[in-house]
Formats: sequence, structure tokens, C-alpha cells
Amino acid sequence: MHKLYFIVLFLFAFGNCSVFSQKKTEEVLIAKDTLKSKDIDPLTPAKAAFYSAILPGLGQAYNKKYWKIPIVYGAIGVSLYYYIDSSQKYHQYRDAYKRRLEGYTDDEFSYYNDEQLISAQKFYQRNKDFSALFVVGFYVLNIVDANVDAALIQFNVNENLSVKPDVYINDVTYRANFGLTFNYNF
Repeated sequence: MHKLYFIVLFLFAFGNCSVFSQKKTEEVLIAKDTLKSKDIDPLTPAKAAFYSAILPGLGQAYNKKYWKIPIVYGAIGVSLYYYIDSSQKYHQYRDAYKRRLEGYTDDEFSYYNDEQLISAQKFYQRNKDFSALFVVGFYVLNIVDANVDAALIQFNVNENLSVKPDVYINDVTYRANFGLTFNYNF
């Protein structure tokens, strides 16, 4: 009898025996998301704008829109070319007019009178001003494009989000019903 008490006491003390204890096993099922969503970084548009402000086209490279870089440099470069060209021609006509006022007539524009020289100066001054405005405008447009593109890149546009017209048959009257279906697939 002592042996029986000793065995029962031993089994209760250690409790790992399956005869006297039941082990509860709970399975917890965790549903994994099948869609991989990108984390949204709210500073991405600001970074892209900052990079474009430092070096035009760098924000477009940050957004991985490499095809826009030649457009940015082409627009700014052409405007800058016309600014420099108009500035040089303005200075040529201005210097010729100044020499005329001093009494010299041996300038390269000897076939122009004074009023034509003044008119040419005004023309090239206006072109120079417009070209400078275009350089600044394309520079700012480059920054805005990088910022907006970085903001729009974060929107979720995939086939799981859809709005499409739908035609379904009514079960009672067997008539066609028309409507819009808003779907979000998991």
C-alpha cells in the first residue's frame, strides 16, 4: 500500500503524466495579408522637391522617372540659351548706340539709324526678360513636378480597387437592373 501512495504522490507532484492531466492545445490561426502594401513615407514629396531644388532633375531621378530629366534640362537649357543670346545682342546694340552718342560712326551697325538701334535694344531687352522668366518658371515647375509625382506615387492603384458598371437580373421579376459596383478584393 505504501508503494501505491508513493506512486500516486509522485505522479501528482510532477504532473507531466498524461493519465492524470490533459494538455490543452489551442491553435491560433493568423491570416497573412496576401497583398504587399508599401509603407507610406510622408516626407517623400518633400525630399523629392528638395533634391530638385538643389539640382534640377535630381527629384525626378529620386522618383525613378528618368525620362523626365532630359525634358527638364532641355526646357531650362533652351531658355538659358535664349537669355544669354539676347543679353549679348542687347549689349552689342547698346554699345553701338553709346558710341554713336560719342560721335563715332564706325560701328558694325552703320546701316542702322539711332532709332533702329534703340528699337533693337528694347526688343532684345524684352526677350532677355522673358527668357529669364522662363528659366525661373521651368526651374519652379521642375520642383513642383517632383513634389507632385512623389505624392501621387504613394496612392494605391491596383486591380483590387475597382468601380465598374454592373448589370444583374432581379430574381423576382427577371428584369435587368443597372448599377455601379464598388469592389475591394482582399
